[in-house]
Amino acid sequence: MDRKIFYDEVYQVVRLIPRGRVTSYGAIAAYLGTKSSSRMVGYAMNAAHTIFPTVPAHRVVNRNGLLTGKHHFGTSDEMMKLLNDEEIHVLDDQVQSFKTIFWDPAAELDI
Repeated sequence: MDRKIFYDEVYQVVRLIPRGRVTSYGAIAAYLGTKSSSRMVGYAMNAAHTIFPTVPAHRVVNRNGLLTGKHHFGTSDEMMKLLNDEEIHVLDDQVQSFKTIFWDPAAELDI
């Protein structure tokens, strides 16, 4: 699949993540039918800061709820601040209550 097309599909999914919820790179990859491409989802999130309409990349974390992409935001704590603004609590770069607020696109969206 063409990288631009893949990124656009990733952005479409990420825009659907509800405020106050998070998902993982792998969950997005699996939903798109490319289960082994979670790293490519991460690359898409790294490039998302210049995309319009905006992409809430801060809502995408690793499979354990860690803010592994935080270095791609303006400051090292910007991702955490954006999550906190949505009442998502982060402690030591770890989303708290991760399983409770996890949003699985495969379960939430019609495939």
